[in-house]
Amino acid sequence: MTPAALAELVRNTAVDVLSARGLDTSVLPEAVTVERPRNPEHGDYATNIAMQVAKKAGVAPRDLATWLAEALTSQDAIDVADVAGPGFLNLRLAPDAQAQIVREALGSGAEYGKGELYNGLKVNLEFVSANPTGPIHLGGTRWAAAGDALGRVLSAQGAEVTREYYFNDAGAQIDRFVRSLIAGAKGEPAPEDGYGGGYIGEIAEQVLKAEPGVLDKPDDERNETFRRVGVGLMFEEIKQSLNDFGTVFDVYFHEDSLHSSGQVETCVEQLKASDHLYYTDGAWWLRSTEYGDDKDRVVIKSDGDPAYIAGDIAYLRDKRSRGFDLCIYMLGADHHGYIARLKAAAAALGDDPSVVEVLIGQMVNLMRDGKPVRMSKRNGTVVTLEDLVEAVGVDAARYSLIRSSVDSAVDIDLDLISKRTNENPVFYVQYAHARLSSLQRNATSLGIERGSVENADLSLLTHEREGDLIRTLGEFPRVVRSAAQLREPHRVARYLEDVASAYHKFYDACRVLQPGDDQANPLTIARLQLCEATRQVLANGLGLLGVSAPEQM
Repeated sequence: MTPAALAELVRNTAVDVLSARGLDTSVLPEAVTVERPRNPEHGDYATNIAMQVAKKAGVAPRDLATWLAEALTSQDAIDVADVAGPGFLNLRLAPDAQAQIVREALGSGAEYGKGELYNGLKVNLEFVSANPTGPIHLGGTRWAAAGDALGRVLSAQGAEVTREYYFNDAGAQIDRFVRSLIAGAKGEPAPEDGYGGGYIGEIAEQVLKAEPGVLDKPDDERNETFRRVGVGLMFEEIKQSLNDFGTVFDVYFHEDSLHSSGQVETCVEQLKASDHLYYTDGAWWLRSTEYGDDKDRVVIKSDGDPAYIAGDIAYLRDKRSRGFDLCIYMLGADHHGYIARLKAAAAALGDDPSVVEVLIGQMVNLMRDGKPVRMSKRNGTVVTLEDLVEAVGVDAARYSLIRSSVDSAVDIDLDLISKRTNENPVFYVQYAHARLSSLQRNATSLGIERGSVENADLSLLTHEREGDLIRTLGEFPRVVRSAAQLREPHRVARYLEDVASAYHKFYDACRVLQPGDDQANPLTIARLQLCEATRQVLANGLGLLGVSAPEQM
């Protein structure tokens, strides 16, 4: 019995208990919470439902808990139901009911853990969106990992997710990039406000190769050529880096298209008629303070040119016109003010501000021997996606960037995540999967086939460590649901570490294959089924993170 099924059983039992006593059942929450107690001696699961609703129902919490315990004990799935303290209810499952988790994991296979929370919801997930003026830096790399994982988690809950990269090919930063390329092509130092990394010289050389004689053209034509070819080359490199990292976008949206198509101008003209924009000091302003901004923001400057936020508003309108119900933006730590601005933009467009969600990511620091690492070969000072992957590989890089909440800064120990030991979290989880794969191969080599789970006697799985592992596997659907609801894919990574820990403890206490075995007994078969369910959960979880599940290490 999974925690979700147990919660439903407790609620249905509570409905029966209250109804039998003529008490109001509407006091019950739609979903009852059951949790694993910190102390396993208290039971497999616990719930505070009696304490939560007793007063509303007009009874003492401990009395309601006692009635519930009596009713639940009569259920085949419940072995023991005890009342503790002022009204906590501790539950211990019957062995066969607990084993249902194994059957569900194996029966569902790759689908185990998925849910229907967001069925039918169209989500636009915008992340990375680094300016095409240089390689993706470490902050963008964190979003490439965490954003992709969030997309996978949301999809696992039924959402129709479109991963979108906002290609910032308009504005002053592109002008500086072009001037830097021209200086590099001429063999001159980078402009004072330009970009000076070694990649500038590499791209400048490619532009000269693609467009011989470009430096001899008139300035306007030369600049446009460097813009067109140089930005294109840089962006293709960025896309290739992301693809190699396992992050693939569905849409690459060009900022410049909002301006060249007239969408920005049209959008602003429409908004001028609304109360959300007002005119003062020769400029048009957005009432963003109404949504928590520290000041209202200029949309059209006094010289008539659109401010950057004008493009943001037009872009949001474009997303909504494409049918997205929810627009999630994953932005860097220096974009905190965008939360209020984008919600104000949604309101100005006549939308509920809740259609916009902004997640803010904090800094990532690479450490070695307790000291910050500067190891970029191309940039000199900024660590890039390619630098990190070259140092530790894709799996270790992705996992280490996902396993911490993005709203907190994180220090990544390069020495640690390069180790092939259990100290390294990604190795610890992947090794558990490889060990489980090896176990199944070893069983086959001994002529032992686990067969169908329906024919296995899983009620034999009564050891304490077996129970711990089974209940941990049962948490997977709830973890995935929470990760999606809270937009926190790191919950999946931390959960997988719990699974690996529970498995290693089980394996040390419960021998699955005895040396010299060439014939299966019912307990061996039951344990092989449990091991395969564990392997499936690890594979499913690693898949949600975009990290491989190796069969050998």
